[in-house]
Amino acid sequence: MNPKVDDRVPVLIVGGSLVGLSASLFLGRLGVRHLLVEKHSGTSHHPRGRGNNVRTMELMRVAGVEAGIREAASVLAENHGILQAHSLTGDDQEWLFREIDPGGKLARFSPSSWCLCSQNDLEPVLLRQARELGGDLRFGTELVSFEQDADGVAALLRSRETGEERTVRAQYLVAADGPRSPVRERLGIGQSGKGELFHNVSITFRAKRLAEVVGDRHFIACYLTNPQADGALLPVDNQEQWVFHAPWHPEHGEPMEAFTDERCIAHIRAATGVPGLDVEITGKAPWHAAERVADRYSAGRVFLAGDSAHEMSPTGAFGSNTGIQDAHNLAWKLAAVLGGWAGPALLESYTAERRPVARVTAERASARSAEHSHPGYDAVPGTGRQAGVLAVALGYRYPEGAVAGGDPDQPVVPEGFRPTGEPGSRAPHLWLLRAGVRLSSLDLYEQAMVLLTGSQGTAWQAAARRAADRLAVPLDAYRVGTGAEDDLAPEAGADWAELHGVGPDGAVLVRPDGFVAWRSTGAAADPEEAVGQALRTVLGLG
Repeated sequence: MNPKVDDRVPVLIVGGSLVGLSASLFLGRLGVRHLLVEKHSGTSHHPRGRGNNVRTMELMRVAGVEAGIREAASVLAENHGILQAHSLTGDDQEWLFREIDPGGKLARFSPSSWCLCSQNDLEPVLLRQARELGGDLRFGTELVSFEQDADGVAALLRSRETGEERTVRAQYLVAADGPRSPVRERLGIGQSGKGELFHNVSITFRAKRLAEVVGDRHFIACYLTNPQADGALLPVDNQEQWVFHAPWHPEHGEPMEAFTDERCIAHIRAATGVPGLDVEITGKAPWHAAERVADRYSAGRVFLAGDSAHEMSPTGAFGSNTGIQDAHNLAWKLAAVLGGWAGPALLESYTAERRPVARVTAERASARSAEHSHPGYDAVPGTGRQAGVLAVALGYRYPEGAVAGGDPDQPVVPEGFRPTGEPGSRAPHLWLLRAGVRLSSLDLYEQAMVLLTGSQGTAWQAAARRAADRLAVPLDAYRVGTGAEDDLAPEAGADWAELHGVGPDGAVLVRPDGFVAWRSTGAAADPEEAVGQALRTVLGLG
């Protein structure tokens, strides 16, 4: 390795799009010093990646940026549903679904909800908060090369403006550098999956009269199915700014240059069914839908996250959400290992947990594209039963990984969503009162391991604290009940024990990422040893 080192940092993040910025935000919240480098000069200018599912918004809630994201997304707050139509002016129209959360049933399961926020609006919110937390984020800086040994990674960085090169020594490197990831290629990590699915050109344009044609059909997207001019129409501000995804066929030799302004204007007019529509093209960007998952998510001290680890069809916005959740899963594990309260073996659970989720989710995204007849995708919809979107967003689980007592025979994504409190699943949400302040149980999970027990579980609380102190593990222990000595009171008579699948004298151990690490359905003969063994197993402490 190059003996000259200009900077030293615990974590180096390569890539400053949604996933890299999320990794910076989550690490910053956990007090982990890090450096992020992004080759582009700033955040995205193109309105894409707009669907943020309920799990992502839960993470952003805990990270303190949910309100800022919703403010940035306010212009599309009333947009719901996917419309399919031959044109905007004909009678052949059908809602593939009208509401994301019909009847508001999601409120039973989460303190958050879905949010339609385009990447160009979301990234600045993440960037601002990450910097406020002390993150060192350098745009216009690219990774030239890297080498690693048993103790860390040496990375050569170059300023794209000045050409200045610096060597940074990091203990760990997180590669969030996109689907063509140079880091993944350098590591020689292969991919599996269906490969290329279809190609589109994303066209941004202004059309002042289009809002009159759309009227009160405030859709998330409209799939326009005219065989001579199909595509997907997406609102940017519901007034003048729009995006149109037009099918592109480079596999047939069609060059990107073929999408002239004149061709794009004619295509949009024909697709919408408005021959004289005033269209001003403001930008074009090619994109490729694929189904690929990396064969492994790490090599030594280098980890893949987001598109560098998996590619998915955009239908359902599964890809960006899965990537953000990768970053969240990895961040607490890096913080625990760097903080000395977990063993290096904890980091091995990253691939074991996140890769199966990506594989199943990528398959679901491809199936959803076929179901919706996404423009440019000619796959025939399958006839098998598909898991619902909520099962994919909130119901995914880790049968194996940093979990004690998980069931490896359980599916990664169940057919339907039902919170169970099982080890490896997302901890259920319920509203609680703490000293008169209302909070979600999910708000408890970020900085430390958390043990929950009921009024009859007094022994668990003291034992958990002793076990954690002995292992030097940060742990918060709460008694949940309506008694004067209880720490948290369930709101409206909710039964926290039943929701978590334990008895009144049971206990549940939850990881900082909000996933159940272990549970005991009832009392234990030696609660201190039980909690201590669970902590050692989950955190790789031997």
